[in-house]
This record gives sequence, C-alpha cells and structure tokens, in this order.
Amino acid sequence: MRIDSEKCVGCGRCINYCPMNCILKADGRCEIDEDECVDCGVCKRADVCPADAIFMPEECFEYPRAVRMQFSDPCVAHPNMKSFGRGTEEAKTNDVTGKFGRGEYGLLLEFGRPCTGTRLAEIEKVTVAMREKGLPILKDNPLFGLLEEDGSGRFKKDYVREKVLSAILETRFKEDELENILGTILPILGHVNTVVSVGLVTRFADDGTLPIIKKLEALNMNIRVRPNAKINVGLGRPLID
Repeated sequence: MRIDSEKCVGCGRCINYCPMNCILKADGRCEIDEDECVDCGVCKRADVCPADAIFMPEECFEYPRAVRMQFSDPCVAHPNMKSFGRGTEEAKTNDVTGKFGRGEYGLLLEFGRPCTGTRLAEIEKVTVAMREKGLPILKDNPLFGLLEEDGSGRFKKDYVREKVLSAILETRFKEDELENILGTILPILGHVNTVVSVGLVTRFADDGTLPIIKKLEALNMNIRVRPNAKINVGLGRPLID
C-alpha cells in the first residue's frame, strides 16, 4: 500500500486502521513503511481518507511482493490453490470434509496472528526443522507452493523476506505419535520471532466427546487446552467415515 503525498492532508485518520502499525506521520503528511506493510488493504477499505490518497501501487501485484496480499487480504485468492485467506477451510470443518481421518491428527501452526504479522523467514525455521525430522508439510496448503523443490523445507529465496499478516502451516500424524510430535515441534516455536497459535485438528467421538483433551492433559508438557477454543461444526453429510 502507498499514500500519495500530493493528495494527503495529514489528518491521520488512517493510522489506527493499520493492523501492522506501519502508517506514520511526518512533516504534516502520512506515509506507509512499505517494508513493514503486508498489503492487507484495510486502510484503503476503511474509507476514512478524505482525500482518497491511499492506493495499491502496481508493484504490489508483482512477485515476490504479491504473496503479501495473497496471505493478508481475504478478498485475494491464492493462484496455486484457488482458495482465499490462509487456505485451511477443509480443516476447519473436518467432521464433514474428513481431511484428517480417524486415527490421525492435524497440526496447524498459525504464524503472525493476531495483528503481529510474520516474515516467511520465521516460518522457515519450522519448515526446515520439520523436514529434518521427516515430518510432512501438507501440499494442499498455499505455503507449500513457496517452498524449494529439494525437500529442504526452505522457501524460495525471493520469498524469504516477504512479510504477511498471517499464514498457517499444516502437517498430519498418527494418534500414537502425539507426544513425540508435540515434543519435537513446540521447542522449535521458542526460536520464532512472532506469535504462533497451535491448533490440533481431531474428530468428535461417537458419544460427542473430544478424547484428545484428556490425552493432552495427561502429557507432561504443561499444555493447557483453552476452554474457549474455536470449534467449527460442518453441516452436511460427512465425506468419509
């Protein structure tokens, strides 16, 4: 995003609408720190600029910069996935889609949310460690298309420094691997310079309970299951048993 300095009247109304706090006021005009900006478009869509000075420059639509808006603006689709947002809709309605079947779990690591943002370099710390441990990185996820094809878990060099509002990394594993996987992944997150939300995707038991809760509480890892955790109930006929 960019502010036309010739049009800007310096009212500052746009400043509080930036989730990255990268709109600054100097010399009576507002300007955007474009290196910190994730091109989410919130400042423009807020429609608070009386001079209509906020705009998206053409270079924001060019790669590698374009990945910023693809991961930060829910109105922009990922060209490789034809999906919007962070690309995990199937996981959020898992009891219908069956993306993660019975006997296995899905681990979702969301980087940069809320309102912190992340460089892909921070996510790379985890993707590299995952590949070193032999953990799969799911292909049906927008992040996968940005990785090198050598299986190293590294992002293509052009993308490493790009900043996005948030992105979700996904992997799957068997139920009996729970303690080993969490014991491997959680320590790595301590070296990541952004906020990371950890989500565990499972399926309800036939009696309506979530057995995973007792399993997590039994682990000696000081893991607290949030009582207000997000549960998306998919409505419709399950696609798999």
